[in-house]
Amino acid sequence: MKTVAQVIGAKQTQGIVMIAPEDSVFDALKLMAEKNVGALPVADASGRLVGIVSERDYARKIVLQGRSSFVTPVSAIMTSKVITVEPRQSIRECMEIMTEKHLRHLPVLDEGRTVGLLSIGDVVKETMAEQDNLIQQLEQYIRGE
Repeated sequence: MKTVAQVIGAKQTQGIVMIAPEDSVFDALKLMAEKNVGALPVADASGRLVGIVSERDYARKIVLQGRSSFVTPVSAIMTSKVITVEPRQSIRECMEIMTEKHLRHLPVLDEGRTVGLLSIGDVVKETMAEQDNLIQQLEQYIRGE
């Protein structure tokens, strides 16, 4: 199975998109919509990961609590105890973490620097590709190719 580095390296992105903790939740939502992502790593002025904010956070901590996304800072709703992975870890390890912790996104840190964001969609896509490849190999083996 591939590593996190292989999967995030193959994604068609221009680099990791992050938001600052003092930015408004509305700005975070606009950025998520613009980039077609469901979560954003939150980084301080030095670029250090301090949290993650997701559409789920918005739904539970803004909409359901009657708060305003225009005036509420990202820091008020972000998850600050972020579970991260490293580029050398396998996609299988990530799947286990996501399943066990009920997560949809995992920031990828390389020596403390945020280098990517792995989504559950990335993990599912890679797992399906791996299974398709294995099926093809087994069919070729059975046919004697």
